[in-house]
Amino acid sequence: MALTLASCGRIGDLVPPEGASLPPAPYGASEPPDAARLLRSEPTAVPERSVELRRESEEREDDPFDLPPEG
Repeated sequence: MALTLASCGRIGDLVPPEGASLPPAPYGASEPPDAARLLRSEPTAVPERSVELRRESEEREDDPFDLPPEG
């Protein structure tokens, strides 16, 4: 059963469904991007983590905006 389900996937180029088209070309581009280009992400869209997680607990600095609720 698992082999049957695993083998039913289609391998091939992505194409838009009938009656639909790819998005228009961006401003300044000579031709619209193809499906492979649209699936590729820019480095700014998926940035790497730039902060290191804290490994030990540290004392928090005093926060002047951490006020008790008014009641």
